[in-house]
Amino acid sequence: MTLIRQLLLFVPLVALAACSPASEPSAPSDSDSPTAQSAEPTNRIDIPATVRRNLGITFAQVQVRDVEHTLRVPGAFELQPLARHEYRMSLPGKVQLLVDQYDPVQPGTPLFRYQSPSWPELLHEIIQGEQAIEAARAEIKVKLASLDETTARLTRARQRIEDLAQADFKKADLEVQAADLEAALPRIQAEVELAETRLVNAERTRKHALHRAATASGIPEDELDSEFSAPDAGKNTEPKYHSIDWIEVRASEPGVVEALAITDGAFVEPPSRVLSTVDPERIRFRALALQADLPKISGSRAARIVPPPTPGFPMEDGIPAAMTFGLEAHPEERTITLMATPTETADWIRPGVSAFLEIVTESTQGPALAVPRSAVVQDGLTHLVFRRDPSDPNKAIRVEADLGVSDGLWVVLNSGVMRGDEVVLAGAYELKLAAQQSRASQMSGHVHADGSFHDEH
Repeated sequence: MTLIRQLLLFVPLVALAACSPASEPSAPSDSDSPTAQSAEPTNRIDIPATVRRNLGITFAQVQVRDVEHTLRVPGAFELQPLARHEYRMSLPGKVQLLVDQYDPVQPGTPLFRYQSPSWPELLHEIIQGEQAIEAARAEIKVKLASLDETTARLTRARQRIEDLAQADFKKADLEVQAADLEAALPRIQAEVELAETRLVNAERTRKHALHRAATASGIPEDELDSEFSAPDAGKNTEPKYHSIDWIEVRASEPGVVEALAITDGAFVEPPSRVLSTVDPERIRFRALALQADLPKISGSRAARIVPPPTPGFPMEDGIPAAMTFGLEAHPEERTITLMATPTETADWIRPGVSAFLEIVTESTQGPALAVPRSAVVQDGLTHLVFRRDPSDPNKAIRVEADLGVSDGLWVVLNSGVMRGDEVVLAGAYELKLAAQQSRASQMSGHVHADGSFHDEH
């Protein structure tokens, strides 16, 4: 109300110089005639930057909208089911948190690490597999050497028998020895195949143990099995899993840390939840439409999500969305669920923020010029809007509004504005009062600073 009183006094003060007692009378002239002294009535109001700032004047752009056939459904934003990701313990252990609540994370960001007494047991299975592989390889070497030795002895025995046969000399014990060697070859060959089978089984055992360790720790198998050189080991290398004491868990999805389920340093058993993250970009809009409106929107798939008429949220700042019908309906409330996925983003989109889903139903008429309903003020029986002067942004033009249909938030103007014009949104009521006072002073006089009224002269 203080701002309104200041504005009511602003217009009369403009005329103080015309009737100041200190002013000296001058000789009458043509320019001093009553007709020349009276200001022409005007429908323009000065709104310099100071006035706009003091009154909090804001503007809204005239838009082309299909107001008559727009169905507006209330709803709210919510996270998509796949927007939340949980990180749980796969092994028992002492946990050390590496992030805090509401910290942004990207894939690969360290979240927490833990030291588990079960980890050495998994490593022991890998080591047992490696030992079995080494034993199987050594056994294969022994069996192959035995096979080569027996084959060579058999070859020498056969050669000796052929040499004696040429000399027409037979040695029965040599022929028996050759027969024994020949009979031993299949057995030795089978032993080689058995050793090779043990090698394959040992490799499978190690691979399975390595897979279990990778699954439990979240570290890829190739990284666990990669070569690692300790600082004090010189040129000697060993698999990386030998150097892992603390298992580090990293983020697999982008997002923000939503909640920490444990305290730092706690000993946690699997499969307890350690923390969860959410991706605020994966969001959707849930609205409830009346079942009576179902025939109007049954063929609609395109829609817009617009913010509520709240200060700071521009009404024209809507975003397109792809609309689908939900699976559930509510017989008691006579409503049906509508789901909309925004195709763009905006700063005001947050889970839990209320908004409206605008659906344009099928119509034969085209869109019309419309302004926010709150930009229209009533002056007696007349509705007014204040159009910003396109040629002078520091002036507002008082326009009698020729109103058309309205949907509660937007109203059609049949004349007086053009596409691209701006109208006063916040501060329109104060400008109406200023315009009333200006007309009154132009017609009958003005008010002095001390509050006394003075007729025009």
